Amino acid sequence: MPEHRGRKHHQDRVAETLREEIGAMIEGELSDPRISFCYVSEVVLNPGGKSARVYIAVDSAVPDITHAEEQTIAGLDAAKGYIRFELKERMGVRHVPELSFLVDRSGRFQARIEELMNRSRKRQKAPAE
Repeated sequence: MPEHRGRKHHQDRVAETLREEIGAMIEGELSDPRISFCYVSEVVLNPGGKSARVYIAVDSAVPDITHAEEQTIAGLDAAKGYIRFELKERMGVRHVPELSFLVDRSGRFQARIEELMNRSRKRQKAPAE
């Protein structure tokens, strides 16, 4: 089946616009105390455009990161209707995809892997000296 480059390009533009607009709403408009300091790391639009997965990365400086992630996702799920309404108004489209908010832990995993790699390098250097 031939690749539809135009459709793919359109989906990428829509996903990027969703990421920017939802990020702006999280930063300034949503006042739910459950939502901690976070940002939208990625938006993945399903091929039909009916739904989108919004990946949220929570700042790792909070003491209990797992609780903060749960509370943030709960707060965003509660504000989902408002977010979709605002997206429809801002983007000027008929249909806004159904949003599902998920936690993005890739940054924490990457930091942990780098930490372990640095430890391994230090162990390899120490016996050689």
